[in-house]
Amino acid sequence: MKFLDQVKIYVKAGNGGDGSPSFRREKFIEFGGPDGGDGGNGGSVILRSEPNLNTLIDYRYQQHHKARRGDNGAGQNRTGKSGADLILKVPLGTQVFEEDNKTLIYDFTKIDEQFIAAAGGKGGLGNTRFKSSTNRAPKKYTKGNIGEEFTIWLQLKTIADIGIIGLPNAGKSSLLASITNANPKIANYQFTTLNPNLGVASYDNKEITIADIPGLIEGAHKGTGLGIQFLKHVERCKSLLHLIDITNGDLKKSYKQVKNELKKYSSKLNKKNELIVLNKIDLIDEKDVKRIIKDFSEHTKAEVLSLTTLRKSSVSKIKAKLLSYVS
Repeated sequence: MKFLDQVKIYVKAGNGGDGSPSFRREKFIEFGGPDGGDGGNGGSVILRSEPNLNTLIDYRYQQHHKARRGDNGAGQNRTGKSGADLILKVPLGTQVFEEDNKTLIYDFTKIDEQFIAAAGGKGGLGNTRFKSSTNRAPKKYTKGNIGEEFTIWLQLKTIADIGIIGLPNAGKSSLLASITNANPKIANYQFTTLNPNLGVASYDNKEITIADIPGLIEGAHKGTGLGIQFLKHVERCKSLLHLIDITNGDLKKSYKQVKNELKKYSSKLNKKNELIVLNKIDLIDEKDVKRIIKDFSEHTKAEVLSLTTLRKSSVSKIKAKLLSYVS
């Protein structure tokens, strides 16, 4: 399934049914009087957050959504059938914006939340409603109200406990695959990950949701590389795991490069809890690993750990540590 985190759709609620101007016409009943029923209400267009969705791709190919109109009223005081509501399922973390794609209308942060995107029109009144002591045979009735219609934007911001960030090819996908049930694409070249991947890690009967954010390069906050379209997914993560390739020639420069992109996008991102993990320690000597960790730790206040995804003990250590960052 392709990943899509922004889409423009048109929603139209159903119109209300018209009231009926009917009169009783039955044999042997004199002065039957009005018996027109009310029209049914139009169906509304409702957005509902679903836990098992992680993309808006369904709305890429179907962008117009209309709820059913209410039926007209009928004689014998029969009320028209109301139109069924149209339920549109969206992933958790979806934000609803007006047509300008800037004004936020609603933000789905919990499972099974509902938001009425377009309210159905109210049904019209039948002529029975207008009967009075001075008007025994009213011909008056009302039309149903028009249902609301809007053009709206849906934007998805991934919600996760931990967001894995870092430069391209730092090993983020490999880490996600080793500690969760996710199956991201893994290869030895940059930008293997083109979309955020989500996985769930279980440890001590607790679950942690982890997001693998595509690699951030210099200028990402302006749209360079995969750029700004995925930086927004970092906003929803409670804590960050900053993964750095320990074989990189200048670890401090790599670290500052990613941190600067986060800061330029939003100052709030640099205030999140951060765990730094130096990856691929199996590629260098153990003595060098300790020296590098000690030297790097002197230039940051964040906790620094080492990792190789080839050892289960190393992976388990990271999983245990992540619990303290979400509890």
